[in-house]
Amino acid sequence: MSKAQPTGQIGKLLDIMARLRAKDGGCPWDVEQTFETIAPYTIEEAYEVAEAITEKDMDSLKDELGDLLFQVVFHARMAEEAGAFSFADVVEAVCDKMVRRHPHVFGSVDVADADAQTIAWEEQKARERAEKADAGVLDGVTKGLPALLRALKLQNRAARVGFDWGAPEPVLDKLNEEMAELSAELVGRSRDGADQEHIEGEFGDILFVYVNLARHLKVDPESALRKTNFKFEKRFRKIEEALAKAGRRIEDASLDEMEALWQQAKGAENE
Repeated sequence: MSKAQPTGQIGKLLDIMARLRAKDGGCPWDVEQTFETIAPYTIEEAYEVAEAITEKDMDSLKDELGDLLFQVVFHARMAEEAGAFSFADVVEAVCDKMVRRHPHVFGSVDVADADAQTIAWEEQKARERAEKADAGVLDGVTKGLPALLRALKLQNRAARVGFDWGAPEPVLDKLNEEMAELSAELVGRSRDGADQEHIEGEFGDILFVYVNLARHLKVDPESALRKTNFKFEKRFRKIEEALAKAGRRIEDASLDEMEALWQQAKGAENE
């Protein structure tokens, strides 16, 4: 493992983590944790970072980034206890990787713009994977990713070897095709009971094509849906607030009333 040890605030955080994990005098909960039990918290903290960014809440972002950093420190501490690697090794590895993947900054390579850099980045990653082992194009796309994000990464990988449409229009045609197939399944269910598994499959196909469309439109589907979720929540709360001011519960309101209040909340956003 690396001999260099972090100092300053990072060193303080590492000392806190070591104290929490100490068999004698540490925190019983922290001591009994493993990589597997901590992993869900790591994912949760990453999403909370994304939420703070969506809400443009800098105070929350500062706190959530700290929580995410603590997750990195937690995993690194457990790895060090197992004799695998230390936090310093993690930092050294990512520094080496960033220098290696940015030859236009740290070397003599010229990159025209951000799009060219994205291509160069993916090509470098592909070379790194090829050096590790004989691997297929889709190997290494983490199965634990959220399905929407994993679909995007799978499509990007396939596109690099030419398995892709060159424009959004053919993707829209494919989307219409998939919608028609789902419609046929629904008609079949109403007539003679369609297989729910088939319906789920057709719906999954639609989502996959939507991700492909987002990719061609240069839209991050995860970010776009996160923003729409936030917008829905904000407008729905306005409905609840309006009804509460009138002394009514939302459970007692009609759909027409809620729709009218929804339109009011939507209109207020554009004022």
